[in-house]
Amino acid sequence: MSMLSRSESKDVVATSTVVIKVGTSSLVDQTTGNPALSKIAALIEAICEVKKKSNAVLVTSGAVGFGCLALGLKERPRGVQMKQALAAVGQAKLMELYGRMFNSLGESCAQVLLTYENLGNRSQHLNAINTFDALFKLGVVPIVNENDTVAVEELRFGDNDCLSAMVASMLRAKDLIILTDVDGLYTANPQKDPNAKRIAVVEDIDSLNVDVSSKGSSLGTGGMATKLTAGRLATSSGVQMSIVSAADPGIILKVLEGQSVGTLFKARNLKNRKSHKRWIAGLPARQRIFLDDGAARAILKKKSLYAAGITKVEGNFPANVAVTLCDCKGRPLAQGLTNYSSMELNLLKGKQMSAVNDILGYHGSDYVMYRGNIVLLEFDKNEQKELLSLKSSSGVMDIKKNTTPH
Repeated sequence: MSMLSRSESKDVVATSTVVIKVGTSSLVDQTTGNPALSKIAALIEAICEVKKKSNAVLVTSGAVGFGCLALGLKERPRGVQMKQALAAVGQAKLMELYGRMFNSLGESCAQVLLTYENLGNRSQHLNAINTFDALFKLGVVPIVNENDTVAVEELRFGDNDCLSAMVASMLRAKDLIILTDVDGLYTANPQKDPNAKRIAVVEDIDSLNVDVSSKGSSLGTGGMATKLTAGRLATSSGVQMSIVSAADPGIILKVLEGQSVGTLFKARNLKNRKSHKRWIAGLPARQRIFLDDGAARAILKKKSLYAAGITKVEGNFPANVAVTLCDCKGRPLAQGLTNYSSMELNLLKGKQMSAVNDILGYHGSDYVMYRGNIVLLEFDKNEQKELLSLKSSSGVMDIKKNTTPH
């Protein structure tokens, strides 16, 4: 079969797409430890209903959890190699179950295993879009999971909440629906505070002030904090996200009908953001680079980043991943793709780019981040004007904490 062209991909992806994410705790009966067959069957039925009007994608956790069940283990192991081996066992069991259930309803499904490296690489990202488009044309439901058997720790999604947000962003989905063991976001942890109230709609995810201390299950990795991270990724890419209870998967249809269930996180208005920068905005930026005032002003003026303006590098990361750019006080200005690793940047920070060869022993990129690979965060126009007018000696930049890629 020939690959779809990028123009064809754009047309297919423009069709309404719904991404549904289900976690391990929703797939396993917490009392018996066995697969929750009736709930999984109801989930598949709901997805088949969605598919009648939209493209439907299922992002599933459960490979390691199903591997544990298959081999009689009560909890997830901690060793990376053991987790990868269990994922290989469990993924086969998981897809076998999904395949039988979809086939019983006259539908077909396909396995799509992804890594952060796949979606963080622009060429692989576009190839992935082509594959999804072809599956949609064939009437097949893509079932997505992280490729645990090959993913390395520093390039993992961390959990499938973030994976689902990246997939939704990639496919320009209208909705991302996350099924979980709670019925939405609360003002406090409902397991600890009887006065906690469900939040029906979140207009601005960055303005939230809630307790997200709930943790994932013994077989899963996610919790409410990871869902908010996914929410920031999704909404900043123009996707609205809902967190709802997995107790009755039929709730998916209620969300799409516009009923007030769970918590709805409204999408940002992307205006005319190009697909390349939409892709960058949809990447989780886990580490930070701190800038002096001059470099911070240059970033706000949509200039490239050079090593001379870097004062500090936080965390360990390879080259070609998304990193947050912050001012001298740690307030975020932008996020972008770095041409150098954290180890290289710690050697280059504060230095001229002409010294790269002398310092590293080889000639690298002329930029730490090229301007075309930087996505500015959203500021109040008057505030941004004030920031840009600051003199080099000011040393202080009063930047709002509530920001989102734009």
